[in-house]
Amino acid sequence: MSLATDLMNMTLILAFVVVSVAQAMSMVRLIIGPSTGDRILALDTMVVNAIGLIVLLGIAQGVRVYFEASMIIAMLGFVSTVAYARFVLRGDIIE
Repeated sequence: MSLATDLMNMTLILAFVVVSVAQAMSMVRLIIGPSTGDRILALDTMVVNAIGLIVLLGIAQGVRVYFEASMIIAMLGFVSTVAYARFVLRGDIIE
């Protein structure tokens, strides 16, 4: 193997570790968040971290389907965050 391949593999492993730690920290904030707003932001951050993990998995395996799946999850995450925040603020989602 070449130096570039070894460096890429080590970088991917480091990225997996860093994003996984960020996911765990978001989960802790979700559990002990002092307010509902903190919990909403923690859920949104967990969606972003999950997207990062999916993209890293796609890079590691060289499969393009993961990138399309990450786009769908991003759209669903955005809509669910907006709906949950609206429910918390107004008591209903649809006026």
